[in-house]
Amino acid sequence: MTESRRRIIPAITNETAIAGIGLYCLAVVMGYGRFLFTATLPDIMTQLTLSTTIAGWLASINYIGYFIGALIAMFVPHRLTWQMLIVWTSVSIITTMLLVVPELSLGSWYVIRLLSGVASGVAMILSSSLVIQRFSIKRRSVLSTLHYAGIGVGISASAILTWSLLTLGYHFDIIWLVAGISSLPLLWLLYAIRPVIEPSKAAEQLESQYQHQHQRFSVQQTYINFKRSLYEAVVGHTKAILLLSASYVLAGFGYITSATFLPVMAAQRLTTQTYAGLLIWLVVGIFAMLSPIWGVLAKRIGEIKTLIGLTLLQALGMFLPLWLDGALGLYANAAILGLTFVGMVSMTLTIIKNINPIYSNLLMGLATLAYALGQFIGPLVTVALAGESDNFNAGLLVASVGLLIGVVLLSLFWRQVRRTA
Repeated sequence: MTESRRRIIPAITNETAIAGIGLYCLAVVMGYGRFLFTATLPDIMTQLTLSTTIAGWLASINYIGYFIGALIAMFVPHRLTWQMLIVWTSVSIITTMLLVVPELSLGSWYVIRLLSGVASGVAMILSSSLVIQRFSIKRRSVLSTLHYAGIGVGISASAILTWSLLTLGYHFDIIWLVAGISSLPLLWLLYAIRPVIEPSKAAEQLESQYQHQHQRFSVQQTYINFKRSLYEAVVGHTKAILLLSASYVLAGFGYITSATFLPVMAAQRLTTQTYAGLLIWLVVGIFAMLSPIWGVLAKRIGEIKTLIGLTLLQALGMFLPLWLDGALGLYANAAILGLTFVGMVSMTLTIIKNINPIYSNLLMGLATLAYALGQFIGPLVTVALAGESDNFNAGLLVASVGLLIGVVLLSLFWRQVRRTA
């Protein structure tokens, strides 16, 4: 049976092909699982007569799920990375297709968006860990950003898919169903990059699994093991990790205002343009697909300098809709948002992973927890500042200030790294 399955699904070992599969994975679990909501939000609000407050909470519950998913990923043993990636990618696809069910209650929406967020958080970290470790050191910077460009591909696909089906007279339910169906081939491709266990290590793994299965479950022991792993992961790097994590909280907080409400802002301000929200979201996706250029730059000047530059550029982008009226400010913000946020994710996760590669899942999970915390707070603050008039200018201003503080923290992080090097 195993040999027959291997003939049907041959193993893929080419680095570029693996990066492409990683790109597809992030397009599904992030581009669809998280950001298709943004593309379809104006239609969802119209069809379900949702208020801005409820829309903000639906966005935030997804980010709570992302936070939980990052926490779960921290506990995933390295040997189970691929298996858990398959499970949570499947959950992401299923929750995407579930939104086709007619007349779902608001409670069901919250549960689905929560589970989708959990799946995104787990799959984001585990796919990154699985894929990046397959790259040679020489090609890691460039191929890693190709992997993370999947977020931009997914955003572009979500905009194009939404625009295409809306013009044909369909609504968000059919859009989500088609997105889910187009995601199914990913499971076949993920199977093709399953890790191959060396014969010499197979017996050790079986013995480890046997011992694990016969250990008495203890919450206290699990906590002790996690605490020990966390200590070993951060020892000697505590200040640097705290600075990087704090800057990542602000990065999540900073970009989420545009990432959630940009299509709504476009629909408000560009009333004469049909599907303005979708077009501006497509701009975000197209520019996010250019993120591999940051891998090339990082190879020349380093990930930390590249991350500082990207954060500063994104802060500038948040100011533009305040300085420039009409379409120019919004489209410029969309272009800079897309151009920067994928690179910021890629650089941050690469940097924190390299601090202690043995504990890559744990450290990447820790960073993603920080990012998710910022993303959870962001929409709630933005909605509160928007008030009854639904004016997002104050939210953009707060986001840009948060990103500028992040630049200061990253500069301190860079100084700390140079001091301890």
